[in-house]
Amino acid sequence: RVKNHTTRHDANLKRLARVEGQVRGIQRMVQDGEYCIDIITQVQAAQSALGAVGMQILRGHIEHCVTDAMRSGSESEAQAKTDELMTVMERYFKR
Repeated sequence: RVKNHTTRHDANLKRLARVEGQVRGIQRMVQDGEYCIDIITQVQAAQSALGAVGMQILRGHIEHCVTDAMRSGSESEAQAKTDELMTVMERYFKR
C-alpha cells in the first residue's frame, strides 16, 4: 500500500466533518430519549452521507492511483491495484 500520493481530500474532510456533526446529533437524540424512528432516520442519513464520502474517495482512487498503475507499464503494479480494487468492491457489496 502506498500512502504517499497526491490525492487531495479537502472536500472529503469537509464532508466527514458534517457526518461527525450528524453523529453527535444522533448521540444527543439518544441521550435525550428522542423517538426511535427519528433516531433511525438520522442514522440512515449519516450512513448515506458516509457512503457518499467513501464513493468519492473510491472515485479518486480509481482516477489517480489505479489509472497511474495501469499507465506505469508495470504489469505487477497494475495487477496489484486491480486486485486491491476488487477486494474493496467485494467487501463493499457484501453489506
